Amino acid sequence: MTEPVLQLSGLSKSFGALKVTDGVDLDLRPGEIHALIGPNGAGKSSLIKLVAGELPADAGSIRFDGREIGDLDQTARARLGLTRTFQVSSLIPEFSARGNVMFAAQARRRSVFGFLRQVADDKKLEDEATQALDRVGLSDRSGVRVSELSHGEKRLLEIAMALAMRPHIFLMDEPMAGLGQEGSSKLIGFLDKLRQEAPILLIEHDMNAVFQLADRISVLVAGKIIARGKADDIRNHPEVRTAYLGEDAA
Repeated sequence: MTEPVLQLSGLSKSFGALKVTDGVDLDLRPGEIHALIGPNGAGKSSLIKLVAGELPADAGSIRFDGREIGDLDQTARARLGLTRTFQVSSLIPEFSARGNVMFAAQARRRSVFGFLRQVADDKKLEDEATQALDRVGLSDRSGVRVSELSHGEKRLLEIAMALAMRPHIFLMDEPMAGLGQEGSSKLIGFLDKLRQEAPILLIEHDMNAVFQLADRISVLVAGKIIARGKADDIRNHPEVRTAYLGEDAA
C-alpha cells in the first residue's frame, strides 16, 4: 500500500465541554480525493483547521510526508506544501483577482501572506497568477476587483490562490458552494485532474460531487468518524443514512 501523504492519529480538540474532534484517525494517499462529509456542526471545518495549523490540537498526531507537524504553525505548514484554500474573508477586496493570486504566489517565496511590497512589476509573479487564473476559468476576470466578483467566482479565485502556493496536498472546504450547476460540473472535472498533481482532502455538501470524485469517503458525526469507504459503502451504511443522508435505515 502507498504510504499516506497525510496521516491523522487520535486527533482531538475541545472547546470547554464541547468536543469538536474526538480521536479522529484519517489519512490521505497520493493521487486520491478523500472526502470528509457530515451534518452541520459535525466538526468538519474544525478538523481542517487543526490540520492546517489554524487551531492547536489537544491530543493526537498529524504527520505530513512522514514528518510530525503538530508543533508547527500555519505558516510553517504552508511552506512545507500543506495548503488550505483561502476563505472569501481572506481575499483583498480592493485588489484585482490577479493581484490576489500574485500575493499568494509571493507568500510561497516570502512565507508571509500579505507582505507589503510592490508586486505589480514582478513579471514572474504575474505570469504565475495568469496561469493559475486560466486553469480555474477566470482569465477573463483577472483585472476585475474582488469586490465586483460573484460569490462563485471568489470560490474559484481561492482555488487559483491555492494553486499559486504549489502545494503537496490541498485542503478544500466546500469549493462547490455558490457555483451553480454548470460551475460545479466544470469544477468537478478540474478537481478530477488536479488530484494527480496533489491529493485533496475535500469537505463538500454537494453529494453528487462527492460520489463522483471521492476515492474514499469518511463520515464525521459529533467529532467522530462513524464510517469510511467507497461511495457505495457510504450510500448503503445504515448509520450514515440515518445520521447524515436523512433516510430511514430500516
